[in-house]
Amino acid sequence: MEKRIRKIFREKDYNDIEKKLDMLPNTKLTSESFLNIRLILTLATFVILLFISDIGYIASPLGALLVYYLVTYIFIYKPLKQRAEKLDFEALDFFEVLTLSLESGRNLEQAIEVTTKTVKSELSEEFNKALLEIKFGKSLSEALDSLRNKMPSMTINNIILDLEQTSIYGSDIVLCMNNQIDFLRDKKILEIKEKINKLPNQISIISVLFIIPLLLTLILGPFFINFFMK
Repeated sequence: MEKRIRKIFREKDYNDIEKKLDMLPNTKLTSESFLNIRLILTLATFVILLFISDIGYIASPLGALLVYYLVTYIFIYKPLKQRAEKLDFEALDFFEVLTLSLESGRNLEQAIEVTTKTVKSELSEEFNKALLEIKFGKSLSEALDSLRNKMPSMTINNIILDLEQTSIYGSDIVLCMNNQIDFLRDKKILEIKEKINKLPNQISIISVLFIIPLLLTLILGPFFINFFMK
């Protein structure tokens, strides 16, 4: 089956899906199963619309294209976005503890080990997996590079890259982490402000959909009752 899938799709597309699925550790999908599902649903949509629609020659390719991107969004992009947001939310606490461990004089590997035991989160579990890879023979740099490839968050990717570079070139890792923590704090504040700024629009939508119709019903209700009672 894998060979057949590789013949149908470009190697680049196959590898791209495989990399994205590696960032979703809890998914039961494989590259082959996802590509099969997407292909079958796309072809089924094309054929069904072609025969049931009076304008099938227009509706079928448009519908198939919509299903193609919708399946990719539901199974790949939406879960990746949700996981990235969750990891970003956990990042500040994790890297604050990591920085404190580094400031106490521990090396990077020891600091990561202390942090994973102290902080319980999905991000902490991913770093713990990197520690296991080190125990099985990988270098710290290799383990961090492997971890970075599993992170859907660009913010965390950049921090891990900085950890890699400082461990290789011997830069001031504590200073680097303090700068990253300042960035994470500023990012979280901006996200909170953005959510607050969206509240008036959300309230306006709720008012239009629910409150205004209710008020109109209360105001005009007696008039309509009297009108129909006559």
